[in-house]
Amino acid sequence: MAKTVVVEVKRIKKHPKYRRRYWSLKKYKAHSEGEFKVGDKVIIEECRPMSRDKKWKVVKLQASNNKFQTISNDQNPKFKTV
Repeated sequence: MAKTVVVEVKRIKKHPKYRRRYWSLKKYKAHSEGEFKVGDKVIIEECRPMSRDKKWKVVKLQASNNKFQTISNDQNPKFKTV
């Protein structure tokens, strides 16, 4: 899973009977050649199946999220909020 990213898609749906809006969440596993960080917005497209779960590929980076910065520490690597 070195070249795999998990893309989360959020949608707002409306309940047919109660007319209340709610979040619908779906996760897709996508093939990627580049490096992506947590919070990056990407565009994916459907492609041939590469594995059992992977049927999508990342086309391009739409927006980068600079809130997270990777810190390399020998004892305890973490994500730090800037």
